[in-house]
Amino acid sequence: MSTTHWQMARRAARLNPSTIREILKLSERPGIISLAGGLPSADTFPVQAMREATERVLREQPREALQYAASEGYGPLREWVAAELCGMGLAVEAAQVLITTGSQQGLDLVGKVLIDPGSAVAVESPTYLGALQAFAPFEPEFVAVEGDAEGPDPAALASARGARFMYLLPNFQNPSGRCLSAARRDALAAAAQSIGLPVVEDNPYGDLWFDAPPPPPLAARLGDGAIYLGSFSKVLAPGLRLGYVVPPKQLFPKMLQAKQAADLHTPGFNQRVVYEVIKNGFLREHVPTIRARYRAQRDAMRAALQAHLPAGCRFNAPEGGMFFWVELPSSLDATALLPKAVERGVAYVPGAPFFTSGSHAHTLRLSFVTVPPAKIEEGVRALAAVIEEALQK
Repeated sequence: MSTTHWQMARRAARLNPSTIREILKLSERPGIISLAGGLPSADTFPVQAMREATERVLREQPREALQYAASEGYGPLREWVAAELCGMGLAVEAAQVLITTGSQQGLDLVGKVLIDPGSAVAVESPTYLGALQAFAPFEPEFVAVEGDAEGPDPAALASARGARFMYLLPNFQNPSGRCLSAARRDALAAAAQSIGLPVVEDNPYGDLWFDAPPPPPLAARLGDGAIYLGSFSKVLAPGLRLGYVVPPKQLFPKMLQAKQAADLHTPGFNQRVVYEVIKNGFLREHVPTIRARYRAQRDAMRAALQAHLPAGCRFNAPEGGMFFWVELPSSLDATALLPKAVERGVAYVPGAPFFTSGSHAHTLRLSFVTVPPAKIEEGVRALAAVIEEALQK
């Protein structure tokens, strides 16, 4: 009997397990305080509103909601997204809005349409690990654009000349938590335009500001030079897997064809339920409750880090979003310290996977939104003890 031999595509070698997903398995152990996962708090999910909307959709539109649907997305939801984005300064028509199965699918579609093997793709340093994973199977050459505490350096964009695009998260970035100022956005937009560099702008966290909303998107400054991605995961519920991508009109047909080839359409039932929830202004009341909750947890983590981190450690204090970025003394390796931290009952995400080079081993990301303040303090205290012990050795 012959033995079947499966020969995998070259791109399969570039598929790697998610570092964060593997760490989440560690954090699921009983008694672990997980400061690792970038998960929104389940306590913010609008369960009752979803229940009522679900009943309404099944009562009023059951056949339509459970049938195959248009690949572009549910018309009223596309119109809602376009109106919201126009309010943010973008010139967007509903015909440009493509509803995706989470904004992560939007990144995959961008990769399919824009990346050839060997083509350059510019990214921040650090950048969102999920974007690196989405783009990697298309075999790009990543170009890391260096920057400072304010974000990517506009002058450093010269290193990305000729890249297919630059991927940016301007608002409360995952992993660093930083938010680009209006001046930095202006400078980046001008630099990108000067070298003809398109920008892919990802904005899953922009609504989660604590004291003041972020400046208008780069896409509002770049027009057809930008693709904009958004998500309902952080303001409603990630289990719905609902996001959107807004490409320039000339790219929309190919993005739509890539979407059709991937999954035909985003679940129409989910789209209709979400539209029923949000159509009358629900988010204007709901999102501020999320902000207030996350602000209190941000404050608890900031206080705990100030009280317990050993000398030589540095961290940011994010103005929104879900993450703190911590720099340990350069002699330490956050990946090597993780098992010791788990033994002490706390988990985090090492920072190296967020860099295309795997550098900056002394960095780590902490998430504060799923842990109550008292547990945040306990977890940070345990983490600080692990760091202190490593420094003494």
